[in-house]
Amino acid sequence: MSQPSPAPTPSAAAHESLLSVTRRHLSALARALVTPSYPATPLLARSPRRWLRRLPYAVAGLLTIILIPTTAQLLTRDYGLNGGLASVLAAAQAAPLLLAVTRPLPAWWIAFIADTVGSLAVLGYADLPERSWPWQPPNIIGYLFLLLFLALREPRHTLMAVWLVTGGVGVFLGIPGARYSDGSNVLMFVLGGVVLLVGGALRERGDAQRRLAEQETISEAERARRTLLEERARIARELHDVVAHHMSVITVQADSAPYRIGGLPPEAEREFGTIAATARESLAEMRRLLGVLRSEDARGERAPQPGLDRVPQLVEATVRAGIPTTLSIAKDVAALGPLPQAVDLSAYRIVQEALANVVRHAPGAPTNVSILTSADRTGLTVLVVNGPASGAPGPPLETTGTGHGLVGMRERVRLVGGTLDTGPLPDGGFRLAARLPLVEVAQPAKNTADGADGTAPGATEAMETMESTAGAASAGRDPLAP
Repeated sequence: MSQPSPAPTPSAAAHESLLSVTRRHLSALARALVTPSYPATPLLARSPRRWLRRLPYAVAGLLTIILIPTTAQLLTRDYGLNGGLASVLAAAQAAPLLLAVTRPLPAWWIAFIADTVGSLAVLGYADLPERSWPWQPPNIIGYLFLLLFLALREPRHTLMAVWLVTGGVGVFLGIPGARYSDGSNVLMFVLGGVVLLVGGALRERGDAQRRLAEQETISEAERARRTLLEERARIARELHDVVAHHMSVITVQADSAPYRIGGLPPEAEREFGTIAATARESLAEMRRLLGVLRSEDARGERAPQPGLDRVPQLVEATVRAGIPTTLSIAKDVAALGPLPQAVDLSAYRIVQEALANVVRHAPGAPTNVSILTSADRTGLTVLVVNGPASGAPGPPLETTGTGHGLVGMRERVRLVGGTLDTGPLPDGGFRLAARLPLVEVAQPAKNTADGADGTAPGATEAMETMESTAGAASAGRDPLAP
């Protein structure tokens, strides 16, 4: 009978865990040595001062001009190398400083390999015990500046890997020539660690300052947005307080008119009933809008929003207000089936605002409302045209307009990705044509310039946000969401 295998002891499990952790960290350091963390952009490229942006190039260029001939002469005269080989090694050791301005990690690889090859090339020189080895003074100077450029761009784990590799190669080179070594490998290791530490601290300080500045910018934008939302909510409450009182008075007067005025004909009683019902509907809609704006968690009533099926009621109410209005709906509109909710609601609101403008600014003007589809049935066109008033025109209810209605209509059309054309007619009338696509867009088109109509954009945004937010809450979704 076979014996069960013994369970691993705690020390063996700890030993395996230590090996796993060590292997993982070594793998991360190896990846850091071959993976630059920043794009190839110049050092100090974000500095607002021009001379600071050019400083890295000036330092790298000056060091290269000085170090290449100095290193070549040193290797030829003091270490007995061939002049051509010395020149190649000098260029390979110093020229990477120019590359380090934009790509410090690849530049470090080139210079580090060149320095190592140079140390091995002079290993057999007879007078080596009297010279600096394994690193020559020009190599140390250029290498330290290269480490500084590297520290200003790369994160901590990359700097740690570079430092360990530098020290490890220095120890390796010191073994075969220990009797020649003058301690330059130790000096390079210590000074390199100091440079990497200081440069890394400067880089992290700069990153922290940039993140702080970005956070302050975001906070300022959030404060501005919060102020705007608070102002919109305040406007909504003021509108409710002012308008609701008058609408309530209208409702009470219309409901009590048959009892206060005797002998009213049935048509007049029905008219008063219609007025009261319209006033109550307006009050309910205002309360829903105000409820949405009072709290982020508030939701509007889940009642259907008006659409094209309610347009005939708008036209009928306009006719009762004394505006001769005709409605023309193309037969193929009904064949389209249910329209996208945003398009359906926008079409209704556009007709509603256009007819309200006719009542306010052109009383008695004959008006025609047409709803058509495009030839390929991918778009809906809402056309409202009013001509000059027949006979003696009555005085307009409003002699001056703010233009909020047109701005609101443009915003609604923009939200569904359509277009709006408006303008006066040669005979004195006015034409409005809105083209709405029959597919909902994910990203609204670019907003038109604020105040193009001489309006107050802030007030318009408040009113439009009230309506669109209420419509979204009633439908259970947010039409403004991207």
